[in-house]
Amino acid sequence: MPSSMIRIEGLTKHYGPTQAVKGLSFEVPRGQVVGFLGPNGAGKSTTMRILAGSLNPTGGKAFVGDIDVVADPVGARKLIGYLPESNPLYDEMMVVDYLRFVADVRDVPKDLRAQRIKNAVERCGLSGVISKDINQLSRGYRQRVGLAAAILHEPDLLILDEPTAGLDPNQIVEIRNLIKELGKEKTVILSTHILSEVQTTCSRVLIINEGRLVADDTPERLTAASTEGGAKVHVVVGHRHGQALDATAIRNAFAAMAGVSGVESVEGDGPNTLGFELRHGADDVRRVLFETVVKHDLVLLELRRTQVSLEDTFRKLTDTRRAA
Repeated sequence: MPSSMIRIEGLTKHYGPTQAVKGLSFEVPRGQVVGFLGPNGAGKSTTMRILAGSLNPTGGKAFVGDIDVVADPVGARKLIGYLPESNPLYDEMMVVDYLRFVADVRDVPKDLRAQRIKNAVERCGLSGVISKDINQLSRGYRQRVGLAAAILHEPDLLILDEPTAGLDPNQIVEIRNLIKELGKEKTVILSTHILSEVQTTCSRVLIINEGRLVADDTPERLTAASTEGGAKVHVVVGHRHGQALDATAIRNAFAAMAGVSGVESVEGDGPNTLGFELRHGADDVRRVLFETVVKHDLVLLELRRTQVSLEDTFRKLTDTRRAA
């Protein structure tokens, strides 16, 4: 069994004179939940459609498992559950009839169809609407039907293009929780403009801009790396036994910590306290900071991390006006 669920090599796609994807390459291992981000027109949906087998690339290769999606599109689709942004459904069908239709199209074995439909309905919270026509459902429930159809054949890979677009805040939370549950057993690649969704759902972020990959890391590392001068930790300490504090000794102890690139004194929080701001890289220094505080007979009165948001990082990496 290949270790990568997705492998893309030098992928390109032209629409006439427009080049939507420009030599894109990346891999996604099995079991990872990946946020696939980019501004409108960056090539996200084009890449996902190529992976799903609904669009052929102009050049390069795309593999699902070890299957070339162009050479063997049927074999690749058997491994994929795809929820496109438009989520096309047959409005005149009842939910249960639609899922039976999808099971038939997906060649789910007849002796397994009833159980597969039951599992998908339960996982997606559709039990109360299974006998309703799809055109009677709210947008949130329509998205649930789309997800149920995507997981009906128990695929290894879920490709979700803007799964929460147009939903209200309560519906977004419901779909987000469902995706997190599905991500415990499947590989998921998720495109969305709601960046808080990525921070709470995904273990890895890919950002593309103008058809090229511009970032590939965890949400935590991306936000830390984008903070000017590195990520920062604000600390206020006091002495365990109320004794006077040696500011120079404490600053030197913090500066000697692994991963710390600089220490500045800041205001404390009352008498016999000292405040410091520690700059560090992508690695979290809070554990070693706590150990240092204990080692020097100090008490930690305040600890606050300062990082930019993923939205700020996204804007920095994709704002062509800033790059110019």
